Formats: sequence, structure tokens, C-alpha cells
Amino acid sequence: MRCAIVGSGLAALAGYATLRRGGLRPEEIAVFGTHEDPLAVWRGRAAAIRQQRMRSESDGHLAAAAFPGLALRETVRRGNVVALAQTAASRYHPRVEDFVAHASRVVERSGWSTSFVSRHVSSVRAVDGGFELDGDGPFAHVLLATGHPGLEHVPGAVHAYEPHGYAPKVAVIGAGMAAATEWLNALAAGSEVVSIRRREPLRRPLNVPRPYFSKRGLASFHRLSDDARTKTLTDLNQPSYPAGRAWDVPLERAVATSQFRVSDSCLTPVGHQVIAATGFKRGWRCDSLLADLVAGHGLKTVDRWIVLAPDSTIPSLTDDKRTLSVAGVAGQWAFPAADTIAGAKYAARAFLRNVCRTR
Repeated sequence: MRCAIVGSGLAALAGYATLRRGGLRPEEIAVFGTHEDPLAVWRGRAAAIRQQRMRSESDGHLAAAAFPGLALRETVRRGNVVALAQTAASRYHPRVEDFVAHASRVVERSGWSTSFVSRHVSSVRAVDGGFELDGDGPFAHVLLATGHPGLEHVPGAVHAYEPHGYAPKVAVIGAGMAAATEWLNALAAGSEVVSIRRREPLRRPLNVPRPYFSKRGLASFHRLSDDARTKTLTDLNQPSYPAGRAWDVPLERAVATSQFRVSDSCLTPVGHQVIAATGFKRGWRCDSLLADLVAGHGLKTVDRWIVLAPDSTIPSLTDDKRTLSVAGVAGQWAFPAADTIAGAKYAARAFLRNVCRTR
């Protein structure tokens, strides 16, 4: 086997689909992970917060080719042009059910199950000819797509991404997309809601401002010094959710009827169910595989990020014969929105270019 992908979530699937479209056969790729269904973990979290729409846009799908996007597919399937019109105005957000259905087809058609190996990888080491994964290999090219290192739990609270209902009185900790979704969910269930937050959330349609998805914006980002890039990433990781009537009108009505209020106190109200919409643990130190890799090879890090080349590779371990790339949230040093579908594809396409260069 020539290539290995470590991880079995959405970023891993994006990488696998890209390699397959690039001409690699299933027997040339090994996918090491703990979930044969790459949608399982994400789908469970989306169901927990009752998510109906994706935050991504028409090109936020897992197929290797950008065209056709989800908007065009929806237009053809439903026989109307509303989705295309919304895309032209940057207002289209796919239904979760449509995203899942399309992603499931990518899994089935790509040959994913042929390459999947049910195994948790705990160690990656550079050796002659590539990399060994827990002693197996060598693999000339390895894509690390380990996903988020775990949920950020709060003692005494149920996490938003875990199954839960809503009590008559609910306190939601956090101010990002999951928190905003939970405000509306609890209000719709008839609950009295308190939003506990340390700062006001930003209002933006995507995880990061749109210029960071462009070549020009990325070029500017890659020119930043280590300190400036760290500050930029810290600012970009502030909580946010989209603007619009779908969010604002229900909250305004709830405020007017005293059903919703904001508190900056760190103390949760007595008698309230507490939901932690606090997202995920952050940084390479929280990921046991990445922490072991950093320690074993003395990799350069800045704060909670592993320093990557603009193509998402680890410079000291990548050359003209081997590649070690990082996809998903751990790849933010190369692509600020690395934890999005667009970010997964960015790393995957660069990885494929490195593989093809050595074939």
C-alpha cells in the first residue's frame, strides 16, 4: 500500500475521495480508523443539536470534484431554481439530510470499505521509505485526519453534542453556532432560556470571513509572522453564528416575553438544566497521536498549533519521496477554516499533488 489515512471522519473521507479521483486504487490506500461509517460521529452530533441546515454552502460536499454542487443537485432533484438563486446571493445552505445522502453515496462509490482498517493508531514515526504507523508500514504518504480531540465538557452539564432533551428552565453555556442552535431548540420546546457567555458572539455566515477561503486571502495569511498568525487564528476562533431573521426574530420575541435573557456570570442559575455548548478541546496537546508525534520528532509548534507548510504538510518530515500532511482542525496553521469541508478538501488536494509528484 502506498498511502495511509489516519482517521475515519469527514476529513478522512474527503482525503480518500480525492485520492481515488486522482487515480489511486483502493488497494493502494489504507484508512485506519475507529468508525467504518465516516459520517457516524458527525451525524450523531448534528442530531443532538437538531441541526437542520449546514453552515457551509453549495460546494460544502465531500465529492472530490467541485462540480456539480449541492445547490445544482437540489435544483435538479426538486425541479426548482430557488437553490441556485440562493447560491448566487451566497445565501444557500444545504439541508443536513441532503448533505448526508450525498456523502453516503460518496462512501459507497469510492470503495471506502475496501480500504478501511478498524484500528486506533497511536504512533507515527518517520523511517526509511516513509512512515510507520504503530510499527506497520512503511507508507510513503500519510494524511493525518484525526478530527477534534474531544468534547469540552463542563462539570454538571450535558454537552450540546450529546443526546439530551430540554427542561422547563435551561441555561446554555457558550455563544457559538451550537449555542445559538440550542437557544432556539430550547425556546421551541417551551423552555425559559438563559444564555451564559463571556463575550458577545460575532455574526458571520461562515466559520471564518470569506476572504480566507480565497487564494489571495490565504496568500496574505501565509505571509504573516508566527506571532501575527497566532493572533489571527485566536481571533478567528471566537464564537460566531450567522446573522439573519431566522435567528434574530425568535430571540427578539423571547426577550420581549422574558423567556430569553443573557448572563455574563460564571454561576449557573439554580434549578436550571445546564447545556454546555462549549465545542471541543483545542490544540495538539489534547490529541494523543499528535502529541506523541511532536515529542517523537521535535516538531515546531506555536501555542496550540503545529507549524505546517502552506500545503498542510509537516515541513521537516516531507520531501520529494514522502509526505506527512495534516487535515481537519489540526491543520489551521495552513488553512484557517481547516475544520470545514472546504478545509478538508484543501489539505486533500495538496496531499494528492504530493503523491502524484512521486508516482
